Amino acid sequence: MTRTLVRHHPRTEPSATADSGSRARDWAEIQERMLAPLYEAVYARLDVGPSTRMLSLGCGSGLALLIAAGRGAQVTGVDTDHERLALARTRLLPAPDAPRSPVSCAPLLRESVPAPDTVPEPYGLITAFTPIGCAEGDDDALVRALDAAVPSAGRRSSVVLTGWGPPERCATEAVLRVAGRLAGRPGTPRGARRDDLENVASRAGLKPDGSGRVACPFGYADLDSAVRGLLSTRLFDAAVHATDRTQVEKEVAEALHPHLRDDGTVWMPNVFRYLVCTT
Repeated sequence: MTRTLVRHHPRTEPSATADSGSRARDWAEIQERMLAPLYEAVYARLDVGPSTRMLSLGCGSGLALLIAAGRGAQVTGVDTDHERLALARTRLLPAPDAPRSPVSCAPLLRESVPAPDTVPEPYGLITAFTPIGCAEGDDDALVRALDAAVPSAGRRSSVVLTGWGPPERCATEAVLRVAGRLAGRPGTPRGARRDDLENVASRAGLKPDGSGRVACPFGYADLDSAVRGLLSTRLFDAAVHATDRTQVEKEVAEALHPHLRDDGTVWMPNVFRYLVCTT
């Protein structure tokens, strides 16, 4: 397996408390690409291409959309994080005088799921690439998002749900426990129980139709990039609120030391699981 490490990006915030804009940039520049193998595996399995109309829930700064659009799909992305969505617009909707984009169809980017009566054609694929299994209530939030999105899908459309793999196969799981402990929830993350995704599918009225696992190692150029990348996931927000960002950064850095290599890079093997469902 080829190990690709992210480039180090100089810190833009001198203080310990980063604003939402800098955190969104950390997500786009450092962390988002860690899930690219998951996107690619799902698109290959479902043969995503020019005939695909896709709705991406929690599209972030748009990497999954960019990959799908590069395969010819017509994509719509939804995210409530205004900063991430602004970066997605920059990435996917360049200025008129910019070089020609490889994206064949202009994506639609929204802050909420479109109402069914505003969708000109039903979606054939809905993706939820934000893995559940580490944040309190993330399964409930996913069910609510699916309840809003599925009515815009066609009959027998595909819906893809994703979650963290077994804790013993996710090196990052031990680091994420810092978030739960500092937030006063020492039992979290709960890890990805085998039936988490199936339970969400059942609650959303979806029929499971196969699953898979994908290796998504988290590789960082240095310890600072690793801390910034992980904090950009929003999994540490409750911990920052309960303590402060300086304390969270310090304890995350300490938890990362077992994964620090002699050359200063950080490497954490992880496995993610996806569940393919039909409407």
